[in-house]
Amino acid sequence: MKNKLKHLIGFVLIAILTLSLINNPLTKSYFSQLKTDAEYIPTKQNDLYDYIVKVAKNYSIKPKDAVNDRVWKATPGYNGVEVDIKASYHNMKKDGKFDENKLVYKQISPKVHIKDLPPAPIYRGNPDKPMVSFLINVAWGNEFLQPILKTLKDNSIHATFFLEGRWVKENPELAKMIVDSGHEVGNHSFTHPDMKVLSADRIREQLINTNQVINATTGVQVRLFAPPSGSYRDEVVKIAHSMNLKTIMWSVDTVDWQKPSPETIVTRVMSKIHPGALILMHPTDSTEKSLQQLINEIKKKHLRIGTVSKLMDEERIIKMNDGKLKND
Repeated sequence: MKNKLKHLIGFVLIAILTLSLINNPLTKSYFSQLKTDAEYIPTKQNDLYDYIVKVAKNYSIKPKDAVNDRVWKATPGYNGVEVDIKASYHNMKKDGKFDENKLVYKQISPKVHIKDLPPAPIYRGNPDKPMVSFLINVAWGNEFLQPILKTLKDNSIHATFFLEGRWVKENPELAKMIVDSGHEVGNHSFTHPDMKVLSADRIREQLINTNQVINATTGVQVRLFAPPSGSYRDEVVKIAHSMNLKTIMWSVDTVDWQKPSPETIVTRVMSKIHPGALILMHPTDSTEKSLQQLINEIKKKHLRIGTVSKLMDEERIIKMNDGKLKND
């Protein structure tokens, strides 16, 4: 009788211990992780997973560091990529076959970023990035701004408008309209002087006054500066840098202020277009009439159009095997 009682007590204790282990959240987490890992562990039966592991290295791209190029000056870095094997397998396992377009990537950051470089102007984005940007300098041309904004909206495109401070003061509603439309704004000086010949104090005055009026009018703290007529000296760039402003130039010029035909603008731009292009424009009749065709032609080249800041960031744009850009 005593032995039977001992066995019964032992059985009850084992049962209680087992239940407590099963209901322990750490135990549940452990078994859950085992289940997840088991789903992805390559086996002889899992040929798809094994194949992804095998070919993953063929899709890896090393990141590129930001550099101060002898010709192009400050050039942004660009992320590299490597295949996320587990996520890619999960993407393909339903069909049970390898699909290059269903690969999932992890972006790998470069070691040197543009913020690590000494002050220098920026003439283009990274030449490997399939993106371009419209720089629209605004000190006049009010009558063409709204149709330009409409064309950009119709194509879901955001540009960067460099605003003269005096213009913002005189046209606050137009400045707000640009920002409310989702576009980026930058500093284009206050009175459009030749920055190259100004004293250091006058340079600071031009930049500070413009920053203040843009911020007071739109609520935006600008981080980009475009010198009027592209005129600067090294000290201008250094002073702008000390105020947390990147100096932006261009690599493709529409020369739209000369009032060329819309066809001339399209030909001029498309003959010089390249990945990373910064395309200089103004609110002119020629630009307004050529903008839609220009957008169409750029997209045919499988180039995305975005703001200057988006062009300069390090995020890699993934190309599909047909040359198109992922998510476009």
